[in-house]
Order: sequence, then C-alpha cells, then structure tokens
Amino acid sequence: QVQLVESGGGLVQAGDSLRLSCAASGRTSSRYGMGWFRQAPGKEREFAAAISWSGGFIYYGDSVKGRFTISRDNAKSTVFLQMNSLEPEDTAVYYCAVARGPIATMSSGEYDYWGQGTQVTVSS
Repeated sequence: QVQLVESGGGLVQAGDSLRLSCAASGRTSSRYGMGWFRQAPGKEREFAAAISWSGGFIYYGDSVKGRFTISRDNAKSTVFLQMNSLEPEDTAVYYCAVARGPIATMSSGEYDYWGQGTQVTVSS
C-alpha cells in the first residue's frame, strides 16, 4: 500500500503561481513513476503531468505544457508540480498518483494509488 498526501493548493489570481507537493509513504522502497491529474467540476479527470522514477522521462498534457513543471525528490518520496501563469481554466482538484511501474504514463489506468486531492482555484 502507498499513501499519498497532496498539499499546496489554494486560491490565487490569474497569472499567479502555485507549487503542489505530494508526499508518498508506505511502499516507498519500490521504483515507480508518478503523475498529476486534475478534475474540474462537471468534467472528466484530465492528465496534467507525469514523471518516471529516474526523472528522465516527463510528459505534459497539452493544456498545461509550457506553464507547468513536474519534478521529484526520490530521497523524500515527493513529487512536485510547479504551476505558473495560472488561468481560471486551471481551476480543479489536483490529484497525484503512483504508477504501477517506474515509467511515466499519461494513462490513468496505469496508476494504482491516488491521493485525496488538493483544490486549486484561479480567479480572473
């Protein structure tokens, strides 16, 4: 079992930045990719970013590419999502997840463990 705790969400204005963190505990001796997804009210969950165990492979969703940066600190079992130039359309609950293996993947079906989510609200 892996437990994930997200933090760093909040209410910001358009153009501001936020940094989300997700700390993993439990099966942290295994090598696993991690990802961030988001879900806005009334919409399906959307892929935001993913990073492999080594950090050598990173993917972004089209809607966040160029504005968001994913990174990880394996020594602390933590993944980060730096979000810059935030837009009202970025308003959503952001979830981090642990993948089944060490790869980076955009498919939600490849993730076994999910956090409870952290709310990000961007006002115009």
